[in-house]
Amino acid sequence: MVTNYYDRIAHLYDQTRWLTELIAEEVTDFILELVDAKSETSFLEPGVGTGLNILPLVKRGYSVTGIDVSQEMLNQLSQKLDYIPHNLKLICGDASQLSFPDQSFDVVLTLHMVHTVSNWQRFLDDIHGVLKPQGFYLNAQWITPPARMEFENYFRAILSKYQQTQNSKQTQRTIQYNVEEYFLKKGYQSNYLIAKTWIVSNKVEELLGFFKSRGYGLCWQVSDEIFHRIMEEFEVFCTEHYGSLSTELSSEAKFEIWAYTRSRD
Repeated sequence: MVTNYYDRIAHLYDQTRWLTELIAEEVTDFILELVDAKSETSFLEPGVGTGLNILPLVKRGYSVTGIDVSQEMLNQLSQKLDYIPHNLKLICGDASQLSFPDQSFDVVLTLHMVHTVSNWQRFLDDIHGVLKPQGFYLNAQWITPPARMEFENYFRAILSKYQQTQNSKQTQRTIQYNVEEYFLKKGYQSNYLIAKTWIVSNKVEELLGFFKSRGYGLCWQVSDEIFHRIMEEFEVFCTEHYGSLSTELSSEAKFEIWAYTRSRD
């Protein structure tokens, strides 16, 4: 169940990802310039999680609404603030159903989110509905650093011996095509942008620890007993393949955005 999964990993979500607070600030600078933000510009993030993407906006005084199915993730977000400011509204609920009046927000931001929605077209209808005239929909994601992706693929190879795994990357590409097609048909302008590139470094033993703590969805696909066996095999493989668990893996991460601009109706 999605709720249980995100509740379980909420306490370690930030440390197992690769977007730091400093990078988030720089991405925010890029977004504010992209949408030509004014003091009254309002933001909505469905699937807000621990707030990595929106906290810089909140701290700068912008009106921000965040929705997430996991109360534990929202609790992690709240703990990063001394108090919940008046310009931040947090809602625990289904982020794929936007129950707001039409034309409520200047910017809607989603990250790694649309491919998880069962009825993506209805979700996009909702986004289209809540955007103000000349509003922006920013469909974004952090591109996994190649060294970490290679590491993950080695894990997937071992996992596949125990059960069949889904091609989530193919699913995401298909959904991205659907999103593009949807908004172009609605008369939006489309623009693909790289907001930020940066280097991510982790030791092999650190990445192993992330997987052992089940910080990613693919780690919840198997029972505890089988998962223990998989991790034992994976650790042996990593030791042999990388030469040492202290080996550092470094590669470039990217924050990419598909920006859709709403023209006046």
